[in-house]
Amino acid sequence: MNDFAKWRYTLIAVVLILGVIYALPNAFLPQPAVQISANRNGTVDQALKEKVQGALEKDKLAFKSLELNKDTLLAEFNDSDTQNKAQAAISRVLGDQYNVALNMASTVPGWLRAIGANAMPLGLDLQGGVHFLLEVDQKAALDKMQQRYRDDIAGALRDAKIRYETINSSANGIVATFKSDEDRKAAGNVIAKQVNQPEKLGDQPPLELTDGTATADSFPLVAKVRESTAIAASRNTISSNLTTLRNRVNQLGVSEPIIQQQGANRIVVELAGVHDTAEAKKILGAQATLEWRAVDENATGAANLGNPGAYEIAKTGNVPPESRLYYMQRPGPDGKPQPIILSKKVIASGNELVNATAIPDPQTGTPAVSIQLNAKGGAKMLEFTQQAVGKRMGVVYIERVPQTQIVDGKEVRTFKETQEVINAATIQGVFGPRFQTTGLGQKEASDLALLLRAGSLAAPVDIVEERVIGASLGQDNIDKGFKAVLLGLFAVLIAAAIYYKLFGLIADVALVFNLILLVAVLSLFQATLTMPGIAGIVLTLGMAIDANVLICERIREEQRNGATPLAAIKAGYEKAWATILDANVTHLLAAVALLFFGSGPIKGFGVTLLIGILTSMFTSVTVTHAIVNLVHGRRKLKALSV
Repeated sequence: MNDFAKWRYTLIAVVLILGVIYALPNAFLPQPAVQISANRNGTVDQALKEKVQGALEKDKLAFKSLELNKDTLLAEFNDSDTQNKAQAAISRVLGDQYNVALNMASTVPGWLRAIGANAMPLGLDLQGGVHFLLEVDQKAALDKMQQRYRDDIAGALRDAKIRYETINSSANGIVATFKSDEDRKAAGNVIAKQVNQPEKLGDQPPLELTDGTATADSFPLVAKVRESTAIAASRNTISSNLTTLRNRVNQLGVSEPIIQQQGANRIVVELAGVHDTAEAKKILGAQATLEWRAVDENATGAANLGNPGAYEIAKTGNVPPESRLYYMQRPGPDGKPQPIILSKKVIASGNELVNATAIPDPQTGTPAVSIQLNAKGGAKMLEFTQQAVGKRMGVVYIERVPQTQIVDGKEVRTFKETQEVINAATIQGVFGPRFQTTGLGQKEASDLALLLRAGSLAAPVDIVEERVIGASLGQDNIDKGFKAVLLGLFAVLIAAAIYYKLFGLIADVALVFNLILLVAVLSLFQATLTMPGIAGIVLTLGMAIDANVLICERIREEQRNGATPLAAIKAGYEKAWATILDANVTHLLAAVALLFFGSGPIKGFGVTLLIGILTSMFTSVTVTHAIVNLVHGRRKLKALSV
């Protein structure tokens, strides 16, 4: 008799039940939907829901449901044609205050979602969408960093009252020339103390200071950015752009975007389900910056924002010549745009920004953005605040969004610029390069910090490749992939049943469970299903039967050597295990190599193959052994159907 512990039966039953539960969500097809999310000036509430519902009813567009989910409103439809018409109708009514994006809403029952059981997200080739290959201009980032150090050096020397002839940026670094060697030495000391300080203890200074070749009346000092500093800046540029792009893509309502680095200076962006390339380009190419300007108290009045003086100026258009009319980001108490008059003179701008981080205000705990300016911007801010304590300073948020228009049959790219005041607070004390901007919500503070870092520190990004995959082609890929899986599965099932009879049928049962477990694990980890992933599933099904072939052939061999049926079964599983393990380990090594060294579709194939190998080892050996023992373990056998 073959002994098979009861706890093994329990373990197998639990694993198979969980596999069925977590694979089940893939049987529920997603529903075409339109997702509405707010821009900086919009709010998602019941009033928005009623407005969207009115727009759909006006155009006689039938919708399945309309649900508010925290920061989004989701409208579901029965077909993609109605979905596209609804997006156009809603966009027309809501305008620029909201992002209206195509999406696919999950139809998985709530009890499954409550336990973390969700359907696998579909990749670009199955769902359709857009593919962008972006190239980061690292040279522009390094030039900007070198320019920042040049400005810092010039500012430090002016503050120290050290006279210099010229300070220029060149291929060899920043070259400052002086009239005497004493001035050059004094300048080197000032730069070392005020500019050339490492960001962290133990790090090298960012600049290498060397004396250039002197002449009779010129003593140059060369400050070159260290190679380690340039490499770190390059990495930070890519990291900052990746983070910012991920944040921006959220506005498109993409369920599973793929945003990853490719090579040294390229980023791949794949947006499944998005077919409006103009909208995608607009979000990916947006730029943001800040300007700090003094509030014109004479025109606006000192009492509060939105007083009659500012409203009167906005109404008549009689803006003082040295001032400019702006509007606050948030509407006034009456719900209308809130005007404010700021000076035309810019105190500091985003070009002088070094870093921006979203943090809670230490005093109030409210969201804020911690701002760090370079030496030039910090000096101007210090000079202004020394004379303006008790007065107000406005923070102007400037966003440039690219737009594409067709002019004379050619694609022309322009920018739409919006400017709004996000805060106008009273200056409580004197400060320089480091301060905080408040008056923001949590998400606004996070978004602003990311956009500011991208606009001030990260390099420009150019779209060097663009592809669009239609939804119909994606559905065609799904149909073909599904047919490939079924065809491969049935072919293996029939071949095994014919050749190995009862043991072949047992292997077939295990193979079906293997497919269920594979889908369950992929769904549990929310791996994106692509065409290469489907190829991995088909390959896994073919490879999974190999273990059972080895077991069945070993049982046949033991019977030919005179072993009893039960002894042959026991020996077949024990002696075939070493060969099965060796074969699957080599497959695992290949899958791991694809996973770690591949990218995009290759990595997707590697993930599916890796998980498929692990599940097939469990079902081909453990599950089939359990079924064989249930069938033969308690009977006396004269022969085996193998």
